[in-house]
Amino acid sequence: MVAEVIVDISNSEVDRIFDYTLDGSPDDVRAGFRVLVPFGRQTVEGYVIGIKEKSEFSSLKPIIKKLDAYPVITEEMLALMNFMTKAYHLRKADVLRLFIPAQMRGGRVKELTVKYASIAEEYRDKDEMLFIRPSAKAQLDLYYHLLECGRDSVTELNKNFSAAALRNLVARGVVVLEEEEELRIPYSGINGDKAKEVTLTPAQSKVVNAVCSDGDGTFLLHGVTGSGKTEVYMRCISFVLQRGKTAVMLVPEISLTPQVLRSFRSRFGDNVALLHSGLSVGERFDEWRRLLDGRAKVAVGARSAIFAPLSNIGLIIIDEEHDSSYVSESNPRYITHEVAAFRAQFNRCKLLLGSATPSIESYYHAQKGDYKLLELPERVNKKQLPEMEIVNMCKEVYDGNNGVFSRLLVSELTECMARGEQAIIFINRRGYSSYMMCRSCGYVAKCEQCDVSLVYHKEENVLKCHYCGNRYAVLDECPQCHSSSIKRGFVGTQAIVEQLYKLFPDKKILRMDNDTTQNKNSHAAILGEFASGKASILVGTQMIAKGHDFPNVTLVGIVDADMSLHFADYRACERTFQLITQVAGRAGRDTKPGKVVLQTYSPNHYVYRFAAKNDYKGFYEKECNLREVTKYPPFSKIVRVLVSGESEELCSRTLKGIFDDITVLSRDNRGSFAYFAAMKSPVKRIQNKYRVQILMRIVSCFDKIIGNVYNIVDKHTVSKVSVFVEINPNNLS
Repeated sequence: MVAEVIVDISNSEVDRIFDYTLDGSPDDVRAGFRVLVPFGRQTVEGYVIGIKEKSEFSSLKPIIKKLDAYPVITEEMLALMNFMTKAYHLRKADVLRLFIPAQMRGGRVKELTVKYASIAEEYRDKDEMLFIRPSAKAQLDLYYHLLECGRDSVTELNKNFSAAALRNLVARGVVVLEEEEELRIPYSGINGDKAKEVTLTPAQSKVVNAVCSDGDGTFLLHGVTGSGKTEVYMRCISFVLQRGKTAVMLVPEISLTPQVLRSFRSRFGDNVALLHSGLSVGERFDEWRRLLDGRAKVAVGARSAIFAPLSNIGLIIIDEEHDSSYVSESNPRYITHEVAAFRAQFNRCKLLLGSATPSIESYYHAQKGDYKLLELPERVNKKQLPEMEIVNMCKEVYDGNNGVFSRLLVSELTECMARGEQAIIFINRRGYSSYMMCRSCGYVAKCEQCDVSLVYHKEENVLKCHYCGNRYAVLDECPQCHSSSIKRGFVGTQAIVEQLYKLFPDKKILRMDNDTTQNKNSHAAILGEFASGKASILVGTQMIAKGHDFPNVTLVGIVDADMSLHFADYRACERTFQLITQVAGRAGRDTKPGKVVLQTYSPNHYVYRFAAKNDYKGFYEKECNLREVTKYPPFSKIVRVLVSGESEELCSRTLKGIFDDITVLSRDNRGSFAYFAAMKSPVKRIQNKYRVQILMRIVSCFDKIIGNVYNIVDKHTVSKVSVFVEINPNNLS
């Protein structure tokens, strides 16, 4: 018998199947096992993806050994590998790595076993003086302790008692040792109270009945903020669990997982396993194993949880389905919705997409009938959505207010604090200020390795690059003209917190952004402190904008609504509408009414007009009309070929070769190309690598054209240059 193996080397030169003989290998090696194989002059890890009778090659090398006692790649995942390698032009090894915890490779993580000590059965009822001398006080202390508690871990015993005494008693058979596997449980303190009985609203019941009906397919749940989507998700999961199936629940931000985990553990207990990049190595490994062997039946997590090793899936849920984090923008690149759709089709189960602000593409599919549209148009407690007031910051400046906060926002904050309520202040920019510039000559401090301005972080008193993480000293004077007239750019979360402390020195203010959530438990700690009422104001970036439920929050302030509006990106208006609607939805979720103060320099923009009225359908129609005229998604697919490398000349030469061949392709398929051009990337250099790109908008025959583009890229790829093809990328910079 012959094993077909993919070697675990991320290189296009070896991205193919290699045959190894099973002669002399363990009898049970089959598809899905990780194995150690000879490869050239070295031994490498690999994945068995198939078994066949014989090979076309002679003198095959044998597999050295299995690396695990069980197959770690399921039949479904092997099918998914084939789908992803074809759809996204990925290497097989890169895709297979997505399916297992990274630290399994190289044996960097293993099951945790704990040694326990207990008194041997025959010594429990004997007089201890018969086998322990009265002078051996350390042995007697240890014996009495184990007699009283029954058993204890060896680690704890060695901390509190004599290790030599323990060794002596074990050697004489008085104490016996046994090993037990111990699971590393993430967020073990987050268990939630016993689930309360919730009566569904008629609208919720209608949604649950639709999702739990026979058949499969994709549903889009459009529910306003506070409409009870999470309860709907849990009812639907309960339904599939009762039928012996499993479920996947995806959330966009790691910050949301503790809150979702609390709700799900209170409802489903140990059936829930958590998967996301913020877990420790051991925690992720143990949660993954619980899903693989069926001890856990519900996978909850961020994007990577779509690869949870569950079998017999009955439901896949993508909450906040519009969120850009569901698109992987680093190798291996993939779109979570498409991976979820493949798994749903493979398992013949339902895929449920939920959002208060669905993506234009998803709502378009629902309007066309590709998805089944479900709606929750009201909040569960019949409360009105928060009132939104738009403040013209141009008028504020004209009236002499040059501060960060409008007079209305200060007034509303003051009243909110006086009532003992809480407020959220949203600004989607971390740090203290967005750049440092010389007023005299116009010099802007930029990263030496990236073509971007540096952000000032006051707490650490450094300039940081938000692309590569490099840190630089703060400017005291201009390095070009030596002027000391240095201007700081737009404010970030740090500056907002500083200004708020000046207004409310006696109030506790929390900040939540990438800088304050570096540690694993930071998200849960910050949100827990705010939820318990220990802080009055929460300042944060988009990680506070969605999913959170704080009953005492009655005011939301949006400091700079225009920030995402003026990006050179066709999704700028959509993202601005989504962010505003999501963050506004944090206010007034309980019995107290909510208010939103939105500050903008473009108060008449249609995005704000629709957002103020919470008119998603009006916004969708306006945006969809614009996209249809300009042939942007969903009326086309954008393809980006990104070339990067340390040599600008080599990148340009590679791009030209690709461009020339795609030019021929575009001439042969004129009706399929709405746009085609080559250019420098808006961010011309990141981490010392130059970036050039080709952009296309394809309106028809996409599968045929993308296949040709992949072939052209392969033909022109050379060493020292990376070439990636992206479909509908979230970020065109």
